[in-house]
Amino acid sequence: MAEIDVPGHAESWGTGYPDLWPSRTCREPLDVTKNFTFDVINGILTDMRKIFPFELFHLGGDEVNTDCWKNTPHIKQWLQDRNMTTKDAYQYFVLKAQDLALSKGWTPVNWEETFNDFASNLNPQTVVHNWLGPGVCPKAVAKGFRCIFSNQGVWYLDHLDVPWDEVYNAEPLEGIQKSSEQDLILGGEVCMWGETADASNVQQTIWPRAAAAAERMWSSREGVSKGNITTSVLPRFHYFRCLLTRRGVQAAPVTNFYARRPPTGPGSCYEQ
Repeated sequence: MAEIDVPGHAESWGTGYPDLWPSRTCREPLDVTKNFTFDVINGILTDMRKIFPFELFHLGGDEVNTDCWKNTPHIKQWLQDRNMTTKDAYQYFVLKAQDLALSKGWTPVNWEETFNDFASNLNPQTVVHNWLGPGVCPKAVAKGFRCIFSNQGVWYLDHLDVPWDEVYNAEPLEGIQKSSEQDLILGGEVCMWGETADASNVQQTIWPRAAAAAERMWSSREGVSKGNITTSVLPRFHYFRCLLTRRGVQAAPVTNFYARRPPTGPGSCYEQ
């Protein structure tokens, strides 16, 4: 699933198309007032549709700081002319981008802020992507939306202080009792954001913890909840880390509180 994150997290777009910036000194979110902004988004989506044949397309929508819109004279005037707040403009932008994706046969995926701020106005096909914390997917499926679980407290791999057992024990269906609502959980995704990673450490940041989430996703929650995972899961997890290192994947030691720390001393790949 590809993602273009709009209207925030898109400052770099203005390097090629400066008119996308609200101003030269205030560069994101993208300028909500211009047809050109949506022409560019439409063009990108048209090109990407040739590459990604999947049902879902991620339109982002998270962490949108609208101060730039509020403080840029031509956008401030545009808002006043339409009796809109910056929150209204945020909704306007997200829904317009959704319409463009829908027109190309995609189902839009948006980060949870869009649901939190204006759930009743989202397209009913929207897939809500959770990240801020627990409790969002239960609310989303109760309103008939599908949801993807990525609770940052347990499934953000750039959070180095989340140990493997917390990754493993995370429950995407937590708080969802009705089977009809459980069916609306498409699955989950571990996220590896790149602000504190590069080619020198990305593999040991992803692995082996991503494997803990992977097994969690193909295991029933009843099966995971039974038994002591220290005796039932940890030995297999150690062994899998060995398989990764044998195959050239630079996986960090398993029982390593700060995720990608090197081994504390000499030992086997099985346990450090």
